[in-house]
Amino acid sequence: MRNAAKISTLALLVASLSACSAGPDYQKPEKVESINLSQPYQQAEQALSWWQAFDDAELNQLVERALAENRTLAQARANVDRAYAVFRDADNDSWPKGTLEAGYQASENNTLSADDDDVITRGYSSGANLSWDLDLFGKLRRASEAAEAQAQQADILWRDAQVRLISQVATSYGEYRGAQLRLKVAEENLENLQQSRAIVQARLEVGMASELELAQIDVQLHRVKASVPAYREALSAADATLSALLALEPGQLELSAEPQLPALKRPVAVVNGENYLRHRADVASSERLLAARTANIGVATADLYPNLSVRGFLGFLSGPGLTLGSETQSWSVAPSLSWQAADLGSVKARIQQAEASAQMALAQFEQQVFDAINEMQLSLNSYNLSREQQLNTEQQWQASKKAVEIARQRYEAGSNEFLDLLDAERELLSSRDQLAQLQQQSFIRLVDIYRNFGGGIQLSGNKI
Repeated sequence: MRNAAKISTLALLVASLSACSAGPDYQKPEKVESINLSQPYQQAEQALSWWQAFDDAELNQLVERALAENRTLAQARANVDRAYAVFRDADNDSWPKGTLEAGYQASENNTLSADDDDVITRGYSSGANLSWDLDLFGKLRRASEAAEAQAQQADILWRDAQVRLISQVATSYGEYRGAQLRLKVAEENLENLQQSRAIVQARLEVGMASELELAQIDVQLHRVKASVPAYREALSAADATLSALLALEPGQLELSAEPQLPALKRPVAVVNGENYLRHRADVASSERLLAARTANIGVATADLYPNLSVRGFLGFLSGPGLTLGSETQSWSVAPSLSWQAADLGSVKARIQQAEASAQMALAQFEQQVFDAINEMQLSLNSYNLSREQQLNTEQQWQASKKAVEIARQRYEAGSNEFLDLLDAERELLSSRDQLAQLQQQSFIRLVDIYRNFGGGIQLSGNKI
C-alpha cells in the first residue's frame, strides 16, 4: 500500500509538472493599429470559381487544367503533406517510445585470466527497449505547437498558391487575347492606310498629288508594319507562359483566333463593413508563422530547467543454451536527469534568438496587414481609373473614325489638304491601338482585384 501511494504521488507530481509549458502562451493579434483582425482566416467561397463570372469557356478550361496539372501547385500540396507529417512526428515525441530487439553475441577470451583462454561465450537477448522523456517543462509540447502552426501555414500557402495560379492564368490569358487584339488592330489599320494610299496614288497619277504626299503615307504604313513583330512576340510570350502554367509543351496550347477579351456582365461590388482581410492567405500565413516563432521561445526556454527521462528493458537474456523461460527473464529501469547548468549562457542566447525571431515575425505580420489593405484599395482605384480611361478612349476612337472619313472624302474631292488627312489617320491609328491596350489593362486590373481580395469580391447582386 505504501509503495502504491508513493507511485500515485509520483505520477501526480509528474502530471502536474508536465502541465506546465515554458515560454509565453500565444495570443493571436486582434488588431494592428485600428485594423480589426478578430475574424479567423477563411478561404472565400468564390476563391476557386470567380473566373467563371466572365462566362468564357476557354478561360474555364485553362484554369481547370492548371489546377489539375500545374507542378508548382503540386509542390505546394506535397509541402502540406510533408508539414503535417512533421507535426505528427513532433506530436508523438511526448509519448513513450519502444523498439523490439533480438541479438546474439559470441566472444572468446573475454578476460585476461588464464582460465578463460580458448573459452567461447555465447549469449542471446530479446525484448523491448523503452524510453520516455517526461517533458516536465513543456519543451516537446511547444515543439509540437510550432510544428502544427507551420503545417497550418503550409496549408494556407497552398490555398494561396491556388488563388495566385488562377490569377496568373487569367492574366496571361488576358495578355494573349490583348496581343491578338492589337495584332488585329494593326492589320485593320494597315487596311485603312492602304485605302488612303490608293487615293494618294490615284491623285498622283493625274497630277493632283505629290511624291511627298505618297512618301508621307508610306511612312505611316511602315510604322504600323514595324509594330506587328512586337505584337507577335507578345503573343508568343503569353502562349509560352500559359503553356508553362498548364504543364504543356510549346505548341500544344490551342486557343481560338478570335481576339475577344473577357468582360463581366455586371460590375464588381465591395460590401461596406465586410472584413476582406480574412480572405487574404498571405496575412493568415504570416500569423501562423508568428504562432510558430512564439512556440519556439518555449522550446528554447525549457532548456533552463532539468530534463527527466526514463530508459528501460523488458525481455529475456540467455546463455549458450539459448533457452527462454522464467529463469532468463530480465528487466531494467534507468531514470536520468540532465540539465544544461554549465551552458546556461548559450541557453539564454538561444532564448534571445527565439524572442528576436518572434519579434521579426510580428513585424512581418503587421506589415503584411498594411500591405494587404493598401493593395486592395490600390487595385480598386487602378481598375476604376483604367475603366474611365478606356471609356474616354473609346469616344476618342469613334471621333477619330469620323474625322478620317470626312478628311478622306474631302481630300478625294480635292477640297482638303493632305496634311489634314495624314493627321486624322495618325490620330485614328493611335487611338485604336491605345484602346486595345486599355481593354487588356482593364481586364488584367480586374483580375488583380480578385487576387488582392483573395477571391472574395462579388458581382453586384451576388453574395460571396
